[in-house]
Amino acid sequence: MKTFLPSRCFARDLKWIIPASLGVGAFLSALDGGTWWIGWLAYSFILALGLSALAALWRRAGAGRTLAWMLLLTLFLRLGLGIALTYILPVAGYPTDVQQAGYVFRDAFTRDTQAWSLANSNHPVLSSFAKSYRVGAAHSADQYGGLLALSALVYRYLSPDIHRPWLIILLAALVAAIGVALTWKAARQAWGASVGAFAAWIMALYPESILLGSSQMREPFLITFIAMLFLGAVTWQARRRTAIAWMAGGLAGMLLFSPGVAIFALLVTGGFLWLRRGVHISWRLALAVPGVGIAAVLLLWLGLARGSLAGASLFETLANWLGYSAQWDLYLTQRASDGLQPLFDALPKFLHLPLVTAYGLFQPVLPAAIADPAPWPWYTLAIFRALGWYALLPLLIFALIASWKVAPKNERRAWLWLWLATWGWIVLSSARAGGDQWDNPRYRVILILFQAALAAGAWTYWRAARSPWFGRILAVEGVFLVLFGYWYADRYTDWPLWSLSFLQVVLGIAFIGFLILLGGWGWDRREKRKKLVE
Repeated sequence: MKTFLPSRCFARDLKWIIPASLGVGAFLSALDGGTWWIGWLAYSFILALGLSALAALWRRAGAGRTLAWMLLLTLFLRLGLGIALTYILPVAGYPTDVQQAGYVFRDAFTRDTQAWSLANSNHPVLSSFAKSYRVGAAHSADQYGGLLALSALVYRYLSPDIHRPWLIILLAALVAAIGVALTWKAARQAWGASVGAFAAWIMALYPESILLGSSQMREPFLITFIAMLFLGAVTWQARRRTAIAWMAGGLAGMLLFSPGVAIFALLVTGGFLWLRRGVHISWRLALAVPGVGIAAVLLLWLGLARGSLAGASLFETLANWLGYSAQWDLYLTQRASDGLQPLFDALPKFLHLPLVTAYGLFQPVLPAAIADPAPWPWYTLAIFRALGWYALLPLLIFALIASWKVAPKNERRAWLWLWLATWGWIVLSSARAGGDQWDNPRYRVILILFQAALAAGAWTYWRAARSPWFGRILAVEGVFLVLFGYWYADRYTDWPLWSLSFLQVVLGIAFIGFLILLGGWGWDRREKRKKLVE
């Protein structure tokens, strides 16, 4: 039996980690500005820490060649795209302050700029957690303070001479690669090698994840912290102490970056384990885990915020968050989409939010991405992101059918719970962000671990059973793309097309899709009766 010796393996890995870190760090510093040796040491330090963590996880996961390629692709795709966009956007993007500075997301631009200001101020880094903290005349751009504090910490102690945004891109790319390694190990532990490998590939190559991992955004960190939590949960029976460490690390990270995500991830993971019955959870533990999470959120807010936080204001915030934000995004969608406006006028007001939520489920819309006359970087990114979502969406729908076929019964219940929780999060993201083609997919991708697992399970089932329902789901998606492609072509081109209203397109998709599904169901019943007669 092969024995894992951490000290010997670590010494062996340092022989390539140190030269690689110094070499890549020197290259990045040469491309960047400021004092060269400061940049060199900063990039090399972060690379050495990240590569050491990746090497350790790679060895713990079996040191396979496939995983090594997966981790390298994850790292270099995100780092390369992030650096490339800082050169491309100021030249070929829109003439906004965000893009002229080389940022894709306004949130990233605002938070990263404030982090640099905080790093160069006399304020402690922990002041980023205070709701009353201001940078100049503006409030803190980070809702929870975690990424603002981390960025300010990096800038203050590793890059005191100039603002180096690539340091945070490098950190996000390394953290994303760590999340892929954790997913590989956790999914294989929970569902076997084929599902584990497929899920990890989705985590590594999903376009929205790549784009966010190449930016100064918090989503790559949240995705990895969820993977930590899940890895701890699925290894609870085998190695209690290691499992507790993973779960504690994942929970602590999520609380710093988004307490709401932490609570939801705890509920999803706890429900999965309870229904699966692979781990016997007492009612005390079932109450204690979310209780500890909620208590930690309260302590974080009360302990780090400088102002007082009354209980009433906290509950009011929790109660009104979804309603206010959904109404605001509903207003923005109504203003932005002239195609939806006739439907808003025709439908009663209480149906507006469901309409925008349904519209948000298909964002970013692939036909719109193809037809929209945007500058080439945004045109390419829009198609890239939309292709990823429209490749994943049929598998997420088909996963319901695949979950019903899982045996034994407790495993089936666990898969169905994951499907319900994942789709609940997707719908919540659409309700929260409406038809926004940026915030909506960004919120949705936070739970990419569970989406990847469902897609991997659905694909594995289809390969074994060759269920015709997957083809029918693809056919309905094809009808959606063709009809909406026609509608967008009529809007954005001068082709002599017969104009269709938005409502006509929606009704056409619903009618043809219904015929496809009903015809498939009827065909299956006919074939079943024929087999019984024979």
